[in-house]
Amino acid sequence: MVSRVIPVDRFDLVIFGGTGDLARRKILPGLYRRFCAGQMPDGARIIGAARSDLDRGAFQDMVRDAITEFGTGAPCEGATLDDFLETLDYMRVDARGEDGWDALKDMLRDDSDVVRAFYFSVGPGLFGDIAARLQSHGLATEDSRVVVEKPFGRDLGSARALNADLAQHFREDQIYRIDHYLGKETVQNLMAVRFGNVLFEPLWNAQFVDHIQITVAETVSVEGRGAYYDKSGAMRDMVQNHLMQLLCLIAMEPPSRFDPDAVRDEKLKVIRALAPVEPHHIVRGQYEAGGGVASYRDHAENPKSFTESFIALRCHIENWRWAGVPFYLRTGKRMKARMSEITVVFKPTRHSIFDIGEGEDVHSNMLHIRLQPNEGMTLDVTIKEPGPGGMRLVTVPLDMTFSEALGPEAEDVPDAYERLIMDVIRGNQTLFMRGDEVEAAWAWTDPIIAGWEARADVPKPYEPGSSGPEDALMLMHRDGRRWREIKA
Repeated sequence: MVSRVIPVDRFDLVIFGGTGDLARRKILPGLYRRFCAGQMPDGARIIGAARSDLDRGAFQDMVRDAITEFGTGAPCEGATLDDFLETLDYMRVDARGEDGWDALKDMLRDDSDVVRAFYFSVGPGLFGDIAARLQSHGLATEDSRVVVEKPFGRDLGSARALNADLAQHFREDQIYRIDHYLGKETVQNLMAVRFGNVLFEPLWNAQFVDHIQITVAETVSVEGRGAYYDKSGAMRDMVQNHLMQLLCLIAMEPPSRFDPDAVRDEKLKVIRALAPVEPHHIVRGQYEAGGGVASYRDHAENPKSFTESFIALRCHIENWRWAGVPFYLRTGKRMKARMSEITVVFKPTRHSIFDIGEGEDVHSNMLHIRLQPNEGMTLDVTIKEPGPGGMRLVTVPLDMTFSEALGPEAEDVPDAYERLIMDVIRGNQTLFMRGDEVEAAWAWTDPIIAGWEARADVPKPYEPGSSGPEDALMLMHRDGRRWREIKA
Protein backbone atom coordinates (compact mmCIF):
# COMPACT_ATOMS: atom_id res chain seq x y z
CA MET A 1 0.00 0.00 0.00
CA VAL A 2 1.33 3.45 -0.93
CA SER A 3 0.21 6.25 1.35
CA ARG A 4 -0.78 9.59 -0.16
CA VAL A 5 0.96 12.52 1.53
CA ILE A 6 -0.22 16.04 0.77
CA PRO A 7 2.84 18.11 -0.15
CA VAL A 8 3.99 20.97 2.04
CA ASP A 9 5.01 24.36 0.63
CA ARG A 10 8.30 26.03 1.47
CA PHE A 11 7.99 27.86 4.76
CA ASP A 12 9.57 30.13 7.32
CA LEU A 13 8.41 28.96 10.76
CA VAL A 14 9.23 31.26 13.68
CA ILE A 15 8.90 29.62 17.11
CA PHE A 16 8.50 32.21 19.86
CA GLY A 17 9.66 30.54 23.04
CA GLY A 18 12.03 28.49 20.90
CA THR A 19 14.27 27.66 23.88
CA GLY A 20 11.37 26.68 26.14
CA ASP A 21 10.29 23.28 27.43
CA LEU A 22 7.52 22.67 24.86
CA ALA A 23 9.79 23.56 21.95
CA ARG A 24 12.53 21.25 23.24
CA ARG A 25 10.27 18.32 24.10
CA LYS A 26 7.71 18.35 21.30
CA ILE A 27 7.93 20.98 18.58
CA LEU A 28 11.57 20.69 17.45
CA PRO A 29 11.85 16.88 17.76
CA GLY A 30 8.55 16.63 15.86
CA LEU A 31 9.85 18.83 13.06
CA TYR A 32 12.97 16.68 12.88
CA ARG A 33 10.84 13.57 12.40
CA ARG A 34 8.97 15.27 9.55
CA PHE A 35 12.35 16.18 8.08
CA CYS A 36 13.44 12.54 8.32
CA ALA A 37 10.19 11.45 6.65
CA GLY A 38 11.00 13.70 3.69
CA GLN A 39 7.99 15.91 4.38
CA MET A 40 9.86 19.17 4.86
CA PRO A 41 10.51 20.74 1.46
CA ASP A 42 13.84 22.09 0.28
CA GLY A 43 14.19 25.63 1.50
CA ALA A 44 12.17 25.15 4.70
CA ARG A 45 13.49 27.26 7.56
CA ILE A 46 12.87 27.17 11.31
CA ILE A 47 13.76 30.22 13.38
CA GLY A 48 13.86 30.14 17.16
CA ALA A 49 12.97 33.42 18.88
CA ALA A 50 13.37 33.99 22.61
CA ARG A 51 14.99 36.22 25.23
CA SER A 52 18.01 33.93 25.64
CA ASP A 53 21.26 35.46 24.45
CA LEU A 54 22.25 32.79 21.91
CA ASP A 55 23.72 32.76 18.46
CA ARG A 56 22.81 30.37 15.67
CA GLY A 57 25.42 27.79 16.63
CA ALA A 58 24.39 27.73 20.29
CA PHE A 59 20.73 27.31 19.32
CA GLN A 60 21.63 24.45 16.99
CA ASP A 61 23.55 22.78 19.82
CA MET A 62 20.54 23.14 22.10
CA VAL A 63 18.27 21.58 19.46
CA ARG A 64 20.72 18.74 18.90
CA ASP A 65 20.63 17.95 22.63
CA ALA A 66 16.82 18.19 22.69
CA ILE A 67 16.42 15.77 19.79
CA THR A 68 18.90 13.36 21.35
CA GLU A 69 16.99 13.45 24.65
CA PHE A 70 13.37 13.62 23.49
CA GLY A 71 13.37 12.31 19.91
CA THR A 72 11.37 9.13 19.27
CA GLY A 73 10.44 6.87 16.38
CA ALA A 74 12.29 5.12 13.61
CA PRO A 75 15.89 6.10 12.81
CA CYS A 76 16.32 8.90 10.29
CA GLU A 77 17.03 7.56 6.82
CA GLY A 78 18.32 9.50 3.83
CA ALA A 79 19.18 12.55 5.92
CA THR A 80 21.18 13.41 8.99
CA LEU A 81 20.68 15.47 12.08
CA ASP A 82 23.29 17.88 10.76
CA ASP A 83 21.18 18.42 7.63
CA PHE A 84 18.19 19.31 9.80
CA LEU A 85 20.20 21.65 11.99
CA GLU A 86 21.21 23.58 8.87
CA THR A 87 17.54 24.62 8.49
CA LEU A 88 17.66 26.36 11.89
CA ASP A 89 18.38 29.95 12.79
CA TYR A 90 17.91 32.05 15.90
CA MET A 91 17.06 35.61 16.86
CA ARG A 92 16.99 37.19 20.30
CA VAL A 93 13.64 39.00 20.61
CA ASP A 94 11.97 40.94 23.41
CA ALA A 95 8.28 40.02 23.29
CA ARG A 96 7.23 43.11 25.27
CA GLY A 97 9.85 45.48 23.90
CA GLU A 98 11.22 46.52 20.53
CA ASP A 99 14.56 44.69 20.51
CA GLY A 100 15.13 42.16 17.79
CA TRP A 101 11.96 42.63 15.74
CA ASP A 102 13.45 44.48 12.79
CA ALA A 103 16.35 42.01 12.62
CA LEU A 104 13.85 39.13 12.68
CA LYS A 105 11.96 40.76 9.81
CA ASP A 106 15.17 40.96 7.78
CA MET A 107 15.73 37.25 8.41
CA LEU A 108 12.39 36.30 6.83
CA ARG A 109 12.08 35.83 3.09
CA ASP A 110 9.94 38.29 1.16
CA ASP A 111 8.60 35.68 -1.24
CA SER A 112 4.93 35.03 -1.93
CA ASP A 113 5.68 31.33 -2.48
CA VAL A 114 7.01 30.92 1.08
CA VAL A 115 4.46 30.30 3.84
CA ARG A 116 5.15 32.47 6.88
CA ALA A 117 4.00 30.94 10.19
CA PHE A 118 4.49 32.06 13.78
CA TYR A 119 4.22 29.58 16.66
CA PHE A 120 3.39 31.21 20.04
CA SER A 121 5.04 28.63 22.33
CA VAL A 122 4.66 31.08 25.22
CA GLY A 123 2.17 31.89 27.97
CA PRO A 124 -1.16 33.46 26.90
CA GLY A 125 -0.14 36.71 28.59
CA LEU A 126 2.25 37.30 25.68
CA PHE A 127 -0.15 36.50 22.82
CA GLY A 128 -1.36 40.06 22.40
CA ASP A 129 2.12 41.58 22.70
CA ILE A 130 3.62 39.31 20.05
CA ALA A 131 0.65 39.68 17.70
CA ALA A 132 0.84 43.47 17.93
CA ARG A 133 4.57 43.56 17.18
CA LEU A 134 4.26 41.17 14.26
CA GLN A 135 1.95 43.75 12.70
CA SER A 136 3.68 46.96 13.76
CA HIS A 137 7.07 45.75 12.52
CA GLY A 138 5.67 44.38 9.27
CA LEU A 139 6.48 40.71 9.86
CA ALA A 140 2.90 39.50 9.33
CA THR A 141 1.53 39.26 5.81
CA GLU A 142 -2.01 38.75 4.53
CA ASP A 143 -1.35 34.99 4.36
CA SER A 144 0.65 34.58 7.60
CA ARG A 145 -0.52 32.00 10.14
CA VAL A 146 -0.23 32.07 13.91
CA VAL A 147 -0.35 29.06 16.23
CA VAL A 148 -1.40 29.57 19.85
CA GLU A 149 -1.08 27.04 22.66
CA LYS A 150 -3.42 26.27 25.52
CA PRO A 151 -4.43 27.43 28.06
CA PHE A 152 -6.57 29.72 25.93
CA GLY A 153 -7.97 31.70 28.83
CA ARG A 154 -9.03 30.51 32.26
CA ASP A 155 -12.69 31.51 31.92
CA LEU A 156 -15.08 32.98 29.37
CA GLY A 157 -14.03 36.57 30.03
CA SER A 158 -10.32 35.96 29.55
CA ALA A 159 -10.93 33.77 26.46
CA ARG A 160 -12.97 36.55 24.89
CA ALA A 161 -10.22 39.02 25.68
CA LEU A 162 -7.58 36.78 24.05
CA ASN A 163 -9.77 36.31 20.99
CA ALA A 164 -10.26 40.06 20.77
CA ASP A 165 -6.49 40.69 21.07
CA LEU A 166 -5.73 38.28 18.24
CA ALA A 167 -8.64 39.52 16.12
CA GLN A 168 -7.15 43.03 16.13
CA HIS A 169 -4.21 41.74 14.10
CA PHE A 170 -5.24 38.48 12.40
CA ARG A 171 -8.31 37.06 10.69
CA GLU A 172 -9.93 33.96 12.14
CA ASP A 173 -8.72 31.90 9.18
CA GLN A 174 -5.13 32.82 10.13
CA ILE A 175 -5.41 31.67 13.78
CA TYR A 176 -4.64 28.05 14.72
CA ARG A 177 -5.57 27.22 18.34
CA ILE A 178 -3.77 23.96 18.93
CA ASP A 179 -5.02 21.04 21.05
CA HIS A 180 -2.58 18.17 20.60
CA TYR A 181 -5.27 15.58 21.40
CA LEU A 182 -6.86 16.32 18.04
CA GLY A 183 -3.63 15.38 16.29
CA LYS A 184 -3.60 11.83 17.62
CA GLU A 185 -3.98 9.16 14.95
CA THR A 186 -6.86 7.39 16.69
CA VAL A 187 -8.83 10.60 17.22
CA GLN A 188 -8.81 11.18 13.48
CA ASN A 189 -9.56 7.49 12.90
CA LEU A 190 -12.68 8.05 14.96
CA MET A 191 -14.06 10.29 12.21
CA ALA A 192 -13.09 7.74 9.56
CA VAL A 193 -14.79 4.89 11.46
CA ARG A 194 -17.94 6.92 12.08
CA PHE A 195 -18.41 8.57 8.73
CA GLY A 196 -16.62 6.15 6.39
CA ASN A 197 -18.43 2.93 7.36
CA VAL A 198 -22.10 2.09 6.98
CA LEU A 199 -21.72 -0.31 9.93
CA PHE A 200 -21.55 2.28 12.71
CA GLU A 201 -23.35 5.50 11.81
CA PRO A 202 -26.88 3.98 11.81
CA LEU A 203 -26.25 2.77 15.39
CA TRP A 204 -24.69 6.02 16.64
CA ASN A 205 -27.72 7.38 18.51
CA ALA A 206 -29.92 7.05 21.58
CA GLN A 207 -31.84 4.14 20.11
CA PHE A 208 -28.80 1.86 20.22
CA VAL A 209 -26.23 3.47 22.55
CA ASP A 210 -26.62 2.97 26.30
CA HIS A 211 -23.88 5.39 27.40
CA ILE A 212 -20.43 6.70 26.48
CA GLN A 213 -17.35 6.95 28.71
CA ILE A 214 -14.35 9.20 28.13
CA THR A 215 -11.35 8.59 30.39
CA VAL A 216 -8.01 10.42 30.45
CA ALA A 217 -5.99 8.95 33.33
CA GLU A 218 -2.43 10.00 34.13
CA THR A 219 0.10 8.45 36.51
CA VAL A 220 2.11 11.66 36.87
CA SER A 221 1.69 14.09 39.73
CA VAL A 222 1.69 17.90 39.48
CA GLU A 223 5.18 18.07 40.97
CA GLY A 224 7.21 20.82 39.34
CA ARG A 225 4.16 22.75 38.16
CA GLY A 226 2.03 22.71 41.27
CA ALA A 227 1.80 26.50 41.50
CA TYR A 228 0.36 26.71 37.98
CA TYR A 229 -1.91 23.71 38.39
CA ASP A 230 -3.34 24.98 41.68
CA LYS A 231 -4.80 27.96 39.78
CA SER A 232 -6.22 25.70 37.14
CA GLY A 233 -7.29 22.25 38.30
CA ALA A 234 -8.46 19.29 36.27
CA MET A 235 -11.60 21.05 35.03
CA ARG A 236 -9.75 23.91 33.39
CA ASP A 237 -6.61 21.96 32.49
CA MET A 238 -8.25 18.91 30.88
CA VAL A 239 -12.05 18.93 30.65
CA GLN A 240 -12.60 22.33 29.05
CA ASN A 241 -10.30 21.50 26.16
CA HIS A 242 -9.08 17.90 25.71
CA LEU A 243 -12.13 16.00 26.94
CA MET A 244 -14.49 18.55 25.40
CA GLN A 245 -12.91 18.01 22.00
CA LEU A 246 -13.19 14.23 22.32
CA LEU A 247 -16.83 14.61 23.36
CA CYS A 248 -17.52 16.75 20.30
CA LEU A 249 -15.97 14.30 17.87
CA ILE A 250 -17.81 11.32 19.33
CA ALA A 251 -21.18 13.10 19.46
CA MET A 252 -21.31 15.51 16.51
CA GLU A 253 -23.58 15.17 13.50
CA PRO A 254 -22.02 14.18 10.18
CA PRO A 255 -20.63 17.34 8.56
CA SER A 256 -21.71 18.08 5.01
CA ARG A 257 -18.10 17.57 3.89
CA PHE A 258 -14.66 17.06 5.42
CA ASP A 259 -13.95 20.77 5.53
CA PRO A 260 -12.55 22.86 8.44
CA ASP A 261 -15.60 25.03 9.00
CA ALA A 262 -18.10 22.24 8.30
CA VAL A 263 -16.46 20.04 10.96
CA ARG A 264 -16.12 22.86 13.48
CA ASP A 265 -19.73 23.98 12.93
CA GLU A 266 -20.91 20.53 14.02
CA LYS A 267 -18.59 20.49 17.05
CA LEU A 268 -19.93 23.88 18.11
CA LYS A 269 -23.51 22.55 17.97
CA VAL A 270 -22.56 19.79 20.42
CA ILE A 271 -21.07 22.22 22.94
CA ARG A 272 -24.12 24.49 22.73
CA ALA A 273 -26.41 21.49 23.27
CA LEU A 274 -24.67 20.42 26.50
CA ALA A 275 -27.02 20.68 29.46
CA PRO A 276 -25.91 22.25 32.75
CA VAL A 277 -24.40 19.60 35.02
CA GLU A 278 -26.25 18.89 38.27
CA PRO A 279 -24.14 19.10 41.47
CA HIS A 280 -24.75 15.41 42.30
CA HIS A 281 -23.30 14.51 38.90
CA ILE A 282 -19.92 16.04 39.74
CA VAL A 283 -17.15 14.30 41.69
CA ARG A 284 -13.92 16.12 42.46
CA GLY A 285 -10.87 14.49 44.02
CA GLN A 286 -7.38 15.28 45.23
CA TYR A 287 -4.61 12.71 45.57
CA GLU A 288 -3.07 12.00 48.94
CA ALA A 289 0.54 11.05 49.73
CA GLY A 290 1.57 7.50 48.98
CA GLY A 291 3.97 5.29 47.10
CA GLY A 292 6.88 7.50 47.97
CA VAL A 293 5.20 10.53 46.37
CA ALA A 294 4.00 13.60 48.25
CA SER A 295 0.37 14.69 48.34
CA TYR A 296 -1.19 17.15 45.93
CA ARG A 297 -1.19 19.87 48.57
CA ASP A 298 2.52 19.36 49.16
CA HIS A 299 3.22 19.60 45.44
CA ALA A 300 1.07 22.71 45.19
CA GLU A 301 2.73 24.14 48.31
CA ASN A 302 -0.75 25.02 49.50
CA PRO A 303 -1.84 23.09 52.64
CA LYS A 304 -5.42 24.38 52.33
CA SER A 305 -5.86 23.85 48.59
CA PHE A 306 -9.32 22.85 47.38
CA THR A 307 -8.18 22.44 43.76
CA GLU A 308 -9.11 19.15 42.13
CA SER A 309 -6.53 16.80 40.62
CA PHE A 310 -9.40 14.48 39.58
CA ILE A 311 -12.86 15.12 38.24
CA ALA A 312 -15.70 12.93 37.02
CA LEU A 313 -18.89 14.25 35.41
CA ARG A 314 -22.14 12.89 34.08
CA CYS A 315 -23.17 15.03 31.11
CA HIS A 316 -26.14 15.14 28.75
CA ILE A 317 -26.50 16.48 25.23
CA GLU A 318 -29.94 17.91 24.64
CA ASN A 319 -30.66 16.98 21.05
CA TRP A 320 -32.57 14.26 19.22
CA ARG A 321 -29.58 12.05 18.55
CA TRP A 322 -28.47 11.77 22.19
CA ALA A 323 -31.63 12.37 24.22
CA GLY A 324 -31.36 10.36 27.46
CA VAL A 325 -27.83 9.03 26.78
CA PRO A 326 -25.39 9.90 29.59
CA PHE A 327 -21.79 10.82 28.79
CA TYR A 328 -19.43 10.04 31.66
CA LEU A 329 -16.17 12.00 31.69
CA ARG A 330 -13.26 11.49 34.08
CA THR A 331 -9.66 12.58 34.28
CA GLY A 332 -7.08 12.67 37.04
CA LYS A 333 -3.45 12.71 38.12
CA ARG A 334 -1.65 9.92 40.03
CA MET A 335 -4.05 7.29 38.73
CA LYS A 336 -3.62 3.55 38.47
CA ALA A 337 -2.27 3.65 34.90
CA ARG A 338 -1.78 6.02 32.00
CA MET A 339 -4.76 5.58 29.74
CA SER A 340 -6.83 7.72 27.39
CA GLU A 341 -9.85 5.94 26.01
CA ILE A 342 -13.36 6.44 24.70
CA THR A 343 -15.80 3.58 25.22
CA VAL A 344 -19.15 3.44 23.42
CA VAL A 345 -21.43 0.98 25.23
CA PHE A 346 -24.27 -0.23 23.03
CA LYS A 347 -27.58 -1.43 24.43
CA PRO A 348 -28.08 -5.18 24.76
CA THR A 349 -30.26 -6.99 22.27
CA ARG A 350 -33.93 -6.21 22.83
CA HIS A 351 -34.81 -9.86 23.31
CA SER A 352 -32.30 -12.59 24.07
CA ILE A 353 -33.11 -16.03 22.71
CA PHE A 354 -30.45 -17.51 24.97
CA ASP A 355 -31.00 -18.72 28.51
CA ILE A 356 -28.99 -16.25 30.59
CA GLY A 357 -28.89 -17.39 34.18
CA GLU A 358 -29.62 -15.14 37.13
CA GLY A 359 -26.63 -13.01 38.03
CA GLU A 360 -24.92 -13.50 34.69
CA ASP A 361 -23.83 -10.40 32.81
CA VAL A 362 -25.96 -9.29 29.91
CA HIS A 363 -23.61 -9.12 26.95
CA SER A 364 -23.36 -5.74 25.24
CA ASN A 365 -21.25 -4.68 22.33
CA MET A 366 -18.63 -2.08 23.27
CA LEU A 367 -16.36 -0.06 21.02
CA HIS A 368 -13.12 0.93 22.75
CA ILE A 369 -11.14 3.71 21.12
CA ARG A 370 -7.72 3.85 22.75
CA LEU A 371 -5.78 7.08 22.36
CA GLN A 372 -2.80 6.18 24.54
CA PRO A 373 -0.84 4.10 25.09
CA ASN A 374 -0.89 1.68 22.15
CA GLU A 375 -3.32 3.64 19.99
CA GLY A 376 -6.01 1.49 18.44
CA MET A 377 -9.60 0.26 18.55
CA THR A 378 -11.35 -2.93 19.62
CA LEU A 379 -14.98 -3.96 19.34
CA ASP A 380 -16.37 -6.39 21.94
CA VAL A 381 -18.65 -8.93 20.28
CA THR A 382 -20.57 -11.87 21.72
CA ILE A 383 -19.85 -15.42 20.53
CA LYS A 384 -20.45 -18.95 21.77
CA GLU A 385 -17.78 -20.21 24.13
CA PRO A 386 -16.05 -23.13 22.39
CA GLY A 387 -16.71 -26.64 23.67
CA PRO A 388 -19.63 -28.89 24.57
CA GLY A 389 -22.13 -28.29 27.32
CA GLY A 390 -24.70 -25.96 25.82
CA MET A 391 -24.87 -22.43 24.52
CA ARG A 392 -22.57 -20.43 26.78
CA LEU A 393 -21.94 -16.88 25.65
CA VAL A 394 -18.62 -15.12 25.96
CA THR A 395 -17.39 -11.69 24.93
CA VAL A 396 -14.27 -11.46 22.76
CA PRO A 397 -12.51 -8.42 21.34
CA LEU A 398 -12.46 -7.85 17.59
CA ASP A 399 -9.14 -6.13 16.87
CA MET A 400 -9.49 -2.95 14.83
CA THR A 401 -6.02 -1.48 15.18
CA PHE A 402 -5.19 -2.50 11.59
CA SER A 403 -1.52 -2.87 12.52
CA GLU A 404 -1.11 -6.14 10.61
CA ALA A 405 -2.92 -4.88 7.53
CA LEU A 406 -1.04 -1.59 7.36
CA GLY A 407 2.36 -2.96 8.34
CA PRO A 408 5.21 -0.68 9.45
CA GLU A 409 3.29 2.46 8.48
CA ALA A 410 0.88 1.84 11.35
CA GLU A 411 3.65 1.37 13.89
CA ASP A 412 5.55 4.62 13.40
CA VAL A 413 2.76 7.16 13.07
CA PRO A 414 3.53 10.86 13.39
CA ASP A 415 3.29 12.46 16.80
CA ALA A 416 0.32 14.79 17.26
CA TYR A 417 2.48 17.90 17.11
CA GLU A 418 4.13 16.73 13.91
CA ARG A 419 0.81 16.35 12.15
CA LEU A 420 -0.66 19.58 13.44
CA ILE A 421 2.34 21.74 12.57
CA MET A 422 2.31 20.40 9.02
CA ASP A 423 -1.44 21.15 8.84
CA VAL A 424 -0.65 24.75 9.75
CA ILE A 425 1.79 24.99 6.83
CA ARG A 426 -0.83 23.44 4.53
CA GLY A 427 -3.45 25.90 5.77
CA ASN A 428 -5.80 23.15 7.03
CA GLN A 429 -7.72 24.25 10.16
CA THR A 430 -9.89 21.12 10.54
CA LEU A 431 -8.10 19.89 13.68
CA PHE A 432 -7.85 23.32 15.34
CA MET A 433 -10.36 25.08 17.56
CA ARG A 434 -12.25 28.10 16.30
CA GLY A 435 -12.73 31.16 18.49
CA ASP A 436 -16.49 30.70 18.98
CA GLU A 437 -15.88 27.05 19.87
CA VAL A 438 -13.46 28.01 22.65
CA GLU A 439 -15.87 30.58 24.05
CA ALA A 440 -18.79 28.15 23.98
CA ALA A 441 -16.72 25.60 25.92
CA TRP A 442 -15.94 28.18 28.61
CA ALA A 443 -19.58 29.28 28.72
CA TRP A 444 -20.50 25.69 29.69
CA THR A 445 -17.53 25.22 32.05
CA ASP A 446 -17.73 28.46 34.04
CA PRO A 447 -21.09 27.77 35.79
CA ILE A 448 -19.86 24.34 36.91
CA ILE A 449 -16.80 25.89 38.57
CA ALA A 450 -18.81 28.78 40.00
CA GLY A 451 -21.29 26.31 41.46
CA TRP A 452 -18.80 24.28 43.47
CA GLU A 453 -17.04 27.44 44.62
CA ALA A 454 -20.37 28.85 45.86
CA ARG A 455 -21.12 25.57 47.67
CA ALA A 456 -17.58 25.51 49.11
CA ASP A 457 -17.22 21.91 47.92
CA VAL A 458 -14.11 20.09 49.10
CA PRO A 459 -12.43 17.52 46.80
CA LYS A 460 -12.59 13.92 47.98
CA PRO A 461 -9.20 12.39 48.86
CA TYR A 462 -8.05 9.38 46.88
CA GLU A 463 -5.10 7.04 47.08
CA PRO A 464 -2.32 7.39 44.52
CA GLY A 465 -2.34 4.50 42.07
CA SER A 466 -6.11 4.06 42.37
CA SER A 467 -9.00 4.75 39.99
CA GLY A 468 -9.94 7.91 41.87
CA PRO A 469 -12.34 8.64 44.74
CA GLU A 470 -14.97 6.10 45.75
CA ASP A 471 -17.64 8.67 44.93
CA ALA A 472 -16.65 8.48 41.25
CA LEU A 473 -17.44 4.76 41.25
CA MET A 474 -20.77 5.49 42.87
CA LEU A 475 -21.54 8.04 40.14
CA MET A 476 -21.82 5.07 37.79
CA HIS A 477 -23.12 2.49 40.25
CA ARG A 478 -26.17 4.61 41.04
CA ASP A 479 -27.09 4.28 37.37
CA GLY A 480 -26.49 0.53 37.32
CA ARG A 481 -23.31 0.97 35.29
CA ARG A 482 -19.60 0.75 35.93
CA TRP A 483 -16.48 2.42 34.67
CA ARG A 484 -14.21 0.59 32.29
CA GLU A 485 -11.20 -0.60 34.26
CA ILE A 486 -8.14 1.63 34.07
CA LYS A 487 -5.26 -0.55 32.98
CA ALA A 488 -2.01 -0.07 31.12
